[in-house]
Amino acid sequence: MKGKTVRIICENEGRELRVEQGTPLSSIAERLGGGAPDGRWLAAYVNNRIRELSYVVFEPVSVRFIDITHFEGHRVYERTLFFVLSMAVHDLWPERRFHVRHSVSRGFYSELSGCDTVTPEMIEQIKARVAEIVAADMPVERSQVLYEEARESYARLGYDDKIALLETRPRLYVSLYTLGDTVGYFYGALAPSTGYLGLYDLKPYYRGMHIAVPKRTEPSKLNPMVPQQKMFDVFAEYNAWVAIMGVANIGQLNRLIHGGETSDLIKVAESFHEKKLASIADTIHEANHSKGTKVVLMSGPSSSGKTTTAKRLGIQLRVLGLTPVLISLDDYFVERENTPRDADGEYDYEAFDAIDHATFNDHLKRLVAGESVAVPRYDFITGKRMWHGDPLALSERSVLIVEGIHALNPRLTESLERDLKYMIYVSALTSIAMDNLSRIPTTDNRLIRRMVRDSVTRGSDASATLKRWQSVRRGEEKHIFPYQENADAMFNSSLFYEMPVLKDHVVPLLRSVPDTIPEYGEAQRLLKLLDFFVSIPTDEIPPTSILREFIGGSSFKS
Repeated sequence: MKGKTVRIICENEGRELRVEQGTPLSSIAERLGGGAPDGRWLAAYVNNRIRELSYVVFEPVSVRFIDITHFEGHRVYERTLFFVLSMAVHDLWPERRFHVRHSVSRGFYSELSGCDTVTPEMIEQIKARVAEIVAADMPVERSQVLYEEARESYARLGYDDKIALLETRPRLYVSLYTLGDTVGYFYGALAPSTGYLGLYDLKPYYRGMHIAVPKRTEPSKLNPMVPQQKMFDVFAEYNAWVAIMGVANIGQLNRLIHGGETSDLIKVAESFHEKKLASIADTIHEANHSKGTKVVLMSGPSSSGKTTTAKRLGIQLRVLGLTPVLISLDDYFVERENTPRDADGEYDYEAFDAIDHATFNDHLKRLVAGESVAVPRYDFITGKRMWHGDPLALSERSVLIVEGIHALNPRLTESLERDLKYMIYVSALTSIAMDNLSRIPTTDNRLIRRMVRDSVTRGSDASATLKRWQSVRRGEEKHIFPYQENADAMFNSSLFYEMPVLKDHVVPLLRSVPDTIPEYGEAQRLLKLLDFFVSIPTDEIPPTSILREFIGGSSFKS
């Protein structure tokens, strides 16, 4: 006699199935036929919440299967690859640990503990072992185990980073992923088995190695490794600094907060920002003196803190005797009816031609030549440009600071000679990791910032921010990231203490996202991440901090 059946709504094909209670998602995927566009489903959203394909169904649900072409599907692939690499390194050198440091050059930079340099010979050994693990199609299993059991498993393998995380945010039961004798924790789904990893590459890169992964939009091809020396240097500097501070991962940060060191952490982090901005200002001052540099161009992706960075840099320039004059590229938007539209027919304010670059170039050239110029102010309500009554003119000591997403695109300032320009790239380049394998993507840091700011300053809920985020990211990949290496300086606007501060602001927003919309799954993933941080109150955060741009209370005028 067959068991009781339940109704499954399969969103991918717009049809319904009835399956026996206890049927895993993998079996449901097989019944669909056709498969994923790239050949294999990696995971699925069940009632808009991400689940592994081993998840079993006991009640009526709506299911949406995802593959590597989906943003979260791509993360599933990456996490599974990191797990396999960790196993391969442990099998080859049990005394070493595999560390994923950060994303760079369209891939990931990694190192091995206790190893000054990962040699080409070592990389070939790792690749050979990974190939064996993938060919064996070993299952990746997820289970709920008691806290003590998880701690013992981590201790056996010498995973101090994971033990610190457990001890500072203890739970009765802990999710544990197992691959052979290797165990780990990830705040997201993994592929069912190692056989799902078809494409990757490893190459020597500085002290470690570069991990190449498939292109999300063309999964049959690897993302090409694009040199990003300046970006790498910023990451390396910050990684070294947080290691010295003893806050390289969440567990270490939580221990310091529990130990009553929050006040010092805030002061040191803010001082680090101030020191970097002072150094950049010194360089601009020297360029102004030696080359006549008059224009500072500042760009970066959404929620990088560009506005506050520009104003704090302006203060440092004033200390050196220069007079900063700030202009926003947003004021040079073309009028709304002339704004380009995207593929969905919506106004595309991130397109290069959304900016009246001809007028902007003309104004720059005239200002640098010493002329007075009437500059516009864009009214976002009417979609029209207005003009200031008082024209703008630069004095001998003036430096024009221009902030906007296209600021590093050479086309924007083609009327100016290179020596007259100084370019700065700003982004929140997260360096604190959950543990050695689970990095916190820079995009997560910025997304959380943006949700808080949208709520505080625009009355927008988290659902709306999440819904627009992928479009924002596509715009960044097209208009910002290709030009970041044009920068003369890069400023990392992240603060190692900011997630504990943002947590109490964003958790209520994320909890308000209803489970009836696709964005619910992303909200739950972020809630899972934030749960590992110990909260920090806002009372000691200075009014000039970049964080104040997002949580409110900034002393800078808008």
